[in-house]
Amino acid sequence: MAAAALAPRPTLAAEPKPAERFPLITFSKPFQDVGFERTADIVAEVGWSGIECPVRAKGQVLPEKVEDDLPKLHEALVKRGLTLTLITTDIGRPDPLNERVLRTAAKLGVKRFRTTFFKYDLTKPIPPQWADVKAGLRDLIPLCKELGMKAGFQNHSGKDMIGAPIWDIYELVHDLDPEHIGTCFDIGHATLEGGTSWPIEARLMEPFLTCVYVKDFYWVKGPKGFAAKWGALGEGMVRKEFFDWLKKSAYTGPISQHCEYLHGDGPEQMAAMKKDCALLKQWLGQV
Repeated sequence: MAAAALAPRPTLAAEPKPAERFPLITFSKPFQDVGFERTADIVAEVGWSGIECPVRAKGQVLPEKVEDDLPKLHEALVKRGLTLTLITTDIGRPDPLNERVLRTAAKLGVKRFRTTFFKYDLTKPIPPQWADVKAGLRDLIPLCKELGMKAGFQNHSGKDMIGAPIWDIYELVHDLDPEHIGTCFDIGHATLEGGTSWPIEARLMEPFLTCVYVKDFYWVKGPKGFAAKWGALGEGMVRKEFFDWLKKSAYTGPISQHCEYLHGDGPEQMAAMKKDCALLKQWLGQV
């Protein structure tokens, strides 16, 4: 079944070039404290085309300061020919502060945002918790329509994370407007939770992709058993075959590279980010 789902699709005559089809950006969390100008310098030097910016509590831009600070970051990026492509938020339903965040981002040309994450209360039944989260997401859709934006719910790994099983996200979004809500599909978390079943999960979520997230991990055995540790792309469990499938899929949007095993912008960190970026471009056929 998975092999059939991953079968090649017909090639279109006017198919866009890989770099145009998959704008390659990065999540700026690992170096969010270096300032807006330095952030833009890092992104340009490494070779990404823009960023996914955390606009949330303890993020690079604080929600209550969004009208002042997000335009400054946007300006620093634009000066270097870079884009503010995606914002990561604490938004799970509309409220006045959340509306300010989205309106500010929309004015700057941002078309996509990541929602907040949710955790299960494992002492309570599961389906009613889906219903509560889904009600908030449904309430976001009118604002998304007005602003021309699309929300994405990220899959995180973890014993109590809503969205760790990809079927959770399908349950949340499959009957909502796919033009305005979908998933930020994280192949690292999907592989961590699903192992070799990622082809099924990727195919399931293909119609709902808002963004694709890339990170890698490996298993480390410690005194309390095995634990997942994030690391350099190509050195862990995430397979190149995912990107072979992605190139044959219908998806044409941004890919956000997450280097969350790194912190800061020192020489070692810069070298590691350049290596990760170069490998991802190779796997995407952008070199």
